[in-house]
Amino acid sequence: MKPLVRHERADRDVQEAVEYYLQNAPEVTLAFIDSLEQTYLHIQRRPGAGSPRYAHELNLPGLRFWRCKRFPYLVFYVETADQISIWRVLHGSRDIPAWLGDEA
Repeated sequence: MKPLVRHERADRDVQEAVEYYLQNAPEVTLAFIDSLEQTYLHIQRRPGAGSPRYAHELNLPGLRFWRCKRFPYLVFYVETADQISIWRVLHGSRDIPAWLGDEA
């Protein structure tokens, strides 16, 4: 498996989500973290399985995403020859092209 490299912005996205759950639904915070870890593992095992939908829309070749189980978060990543870069972890109800446009 290729190593995952999380961008600083992706880590901030996760921190914001964890803080939200801690304040609004503390009983599911650990389940969210577990779901995110399982999503990362799935991406490592099958990086080509993620949807390239926004890659076309934003003209970012190789960009894919995979959704966390039980939670409305999408993990955006790009696979290269030697690693998988996690770009963002965004709530699915956001304006994804606008949020990702800054990363391009």
